[in-house]
Amino acid sequence: MNKYILIVSILLAFMFPSNTLAENESLLSLEELSIQVMPEYTYHPNDKQKDHVPLLIGYQGSMVNNTDHPQIGKIEIPLPMKEKDFRIGYVADYSNDLSKAYEIEYIIDPVKGTISWTTSEEIGPKERYKFVIEYYSESIKVKRDLKTLQYEFKSFADIDLVNIIFTTPDKAEKVKITPIPSEKDNHGDEKNTYSYLFQHVKAGEEKNFTLTYERSESKPTSELMNSKTKKIKDEKSNRLAIGAFSGISVLSVGALLFLIRKRK
Repeated sequence: MNKYILIVSILLAFMFPSNTLAENESLLSLEELSIQVMPEYTYHPNDKQKDHVPLLIGYQGSMVNNTDHPQIGKIEIPLPMKEKDFRIGYVADYSNDLSKAYEIEYIIDPVKGTISWTTSEEIGPKERYKFVIEYYSESIKVKRDLKTLQYEFKSFADIDLVNIIFTTPDKAEKVKITPIPSEKDNHGDEKNTYSYLFQHVKAGEEKNFTLTYERSESKPTSELMNSKTKKIKDEKSNRLAIGAFSGISVLSVGALLFLIRKRK
């Protein structure tokens, strides 16, 4: 993945024409940013041809209203729209109590290379505003079964906490990632997951990663997980039928929790 897949800046322009851009940028501060990099996790919902290697990247951001007044504002974020087969998958923000997610009607500016939207709810003083963006591209280099992903993050603002998470696809072998995450940062109890935690990241600071793995399986991870879930449900139905005749109770099977919700 080349340097153009990075977010290079963030403009927080609120509906106060008398304010300068610098004043507008100070209305919200970016408190946390989580970036989830998921090669071969799933295809874009509109994909009909599934003969390529997909890459899904998700951003989850948390901002704080630094003013003493409620704000309804416009968020504008540059995205790597020149990347091969770049497409938006999902954009949403959350209610103040995080109980609801609102899918956002966003605007794409292909000239500026930005996505923008208006916050769904008013943000109270010192309240947090959370959003999520999912987008797809074909940035993975393929040489037979060998897959290589080079990812570079260049911070577009001062951010208190940045968490970058790589989730390797199911049935991937000979996985190598550099740099190797430290034990305190990595989610060691999560399979196929490599996590990096950075505090007090300054604007312009760069983080570089290289992920390589071998994988002959052509189905994405989400499809394999759905097949496993269906198999569990089928086995459960069979056990229930046997139990009905034999009088043996059957324990319920817990549902699998996906990293990304299934899109229709």
